[in-house]
Amino acid sequence: MDSLITAAALALAKGDPLGALKRVALRDDALALALRGIALAQLGDFARAKALLRRAARGFGPRESLARARCAVAEAEVALLARDLASPTTALDAARATLEAHGDRTNAAYARYLQARRLLLIGRLDDAERVLVELDPATLPPASRAACELVVAGIAMRRLHTAPARAALARARQAARQAGIPALAAEVQDASRALDLPVARLIAHGNARPLQLDEVETLLASAAFVVDACRYVVRDAQAVIPLERRPLLFTLARSLAEAWPDDVPRTTLIAQAFRTKHADESYRARLRVEIGRLRTLLRPVAGIHATRRGFALVPHHTSEVVVLAPPANDAHAAVLALLADGESWSSSALALALGTSQRSVQRALDALAAAHKVDSFGRGRARRWITPPVPGFPTGLLLPAPFAGD
Repeated sequence: MDSLITAAALALAKGDPLGALKRVALRDDALALALRGIALAQLGDFARAKALLRRAARGFGPRESLARARCAVAEAEVALLARDLASPTTALDAARATLEAHGDRTNAAYARYLQARRLLLIGRLDDAERVLVELDPATLPPASRAACELVVAGIAMRRLHTAPARAALARARQAARQAGIPALAAEVQDASRALDLPVARLIAHGNARPLQLDEVETLLASAAFVVDACRYVVRDAQAVIPLERRPLLFTLARSLAEAWPDDVPRTTLIAQAFRTKHADESYRARLRVEIGRLRTLLRPVAGIHATRRGFALVPHHTSEVVVLAPPANDAHAAVLALLADGESWSSSALALALGTSQRSVQRALDALAAAHKVDSFGRGRARRWITPPVPGFPTGLLLPAPFAGD
């Protein structure tokens, strides 16, 4: 391997894509094409990066399966950064198997990290944890080890396990210092700040206050009756009742919880649940039916009593009723939360991550765009959505130098 290729690979490992491009920008051999692709991906030009990596893979001979596998890993990460979450993972699986067969433990471990990161993005936390169990962080260089610890921290934060998240972020911070890449250190710092920012609002007795992650963890471990508007469940110390597939019933439960210990007038419940201002007899009959359904579902944890003017919630096992709501009082807070990572998302990727229909996501994006909360670029299937301002450097692409030597 010549000195320019080695120098370009080392520049990429240090987070210097411009330095790498200076050395290989005019070369068309397979190794140079692969390094140019990785450099362009680090600079945010995902389309050209993917094309160069595919050209590089085709440029390697039939006996160079290891190099082609490394190109496949790099292309998989470009797809991840471009939030192409629906693309098949068979190529990455095959590349990982090839890398393991050839003894390239570093890049094989990195392929596992990419799998775990994708699973985290689409909310499959159990599968992401299973992948990480088979990954030995000691086989990764410091930059990749820091990225892997960020996935561990992300899983812990999604599960509301604050202590493991802080421990993983501390390990990521140490690995980032060893790597000496400023962009990586900044990414770890941003992730650490998330633990100190409000992640939800606590609504009780007509008042609302922000909660940090550790406070949410404490609340959910308490004996309080919680209507969780972040996960669309109702819970207490005895049971958890999911209502994510019953949005109308959840709306009624939240209204009753926000008013507790008072009752809620029938006209108010009708307006909130059915989105109408005209509470005629047909809507009153429908309200009785839906309250009956909600009463049946909540029977293990609470009762719903009829009053002269409406209905009141009566918990069985506690004297504290609260609502846990998203930090932003926005109907599309979940979409904004995903876009807040600074990357560009397609509507199909957002729908996959949120577990909803693409049409619902498109309606939410249109509403957010009208309110100047999101921007888009591209057309048709190439259209991507971001939250302004657009970040200039995607710090997620932290490939170990895959072509530095065999």
